Amino acid sequence: MVDFCFSSSLIAASSASTDKGTGTSQSLSIRTVKASDIKGLAEVITRSFHPRQGLWYWFYPLLKLGIYEDLHSRIRSSSPHHRCIVASLSIDGAAGGVEEIVGTAEIAMRFDSTASDGFPYISNLAVSPTHRRQGIARKLLLACEQIAREWGCQAVSLHVLENNYPAKRLYFSCGYRLYRIDFSFSNWLLKRPRRLLMYKKMQNSF
Repeated sequence: MVDFCFSSSLIAASSASTDKGTGTSQSLSIRTVKASDIKGLAEVITRSFHPRQGLWYWFYPLLKLGIYEDLHSRIRSSSPHHRCIVASLSIDGAAGGVEEIVGTAEIAMRFDSTASDGFPYISNLAVSPTHRRQGIARKLLLACEQIAREWGCQAVSLHVLENNYPAKRLYFSCGYRLYRIDFSFSNWLLKRPRRLLMYKKMQNSF
């Protein structure tokens, strides 16, 4: 199940560019999710985690509907230490302005036996396949770190599959380090990749 929350707060992160050939301008902003984002958000998450290949092609509409309904039912829930953010791309041109959700991430306080006081945990980081390699995931990570600082935290953590090499390169380049390797019997029995828990210690200021 995908976990999301709604907040009206904005995150100060944006960039802009102009295509000289078409005269259109694009601006990317990182902000907290809004109710109107649900459709685009469901598309990004479904395409990122369930690509239309093999059997997934036939189940894609059902997966997308399930994610949409889950978002729709949960988006009004709120918590002071639970945020969902989106990367929103605004395109301005002769035909008028268009906004597209191209990425998302979630951050929340989690608790386990090794951290009794809780720790900020980043999950559901996803970028639309057509907008990858543009620095969007990095900006989402930085926005999550900003939120963690606002909560008074000095470190953040996340999981990544050991065979997800592009994501691992991104996290290492952003200052994340390996904390532990999570292994279970099902990993060996089903030959599934292990999950790596990574963490980053942050400086007190930007």
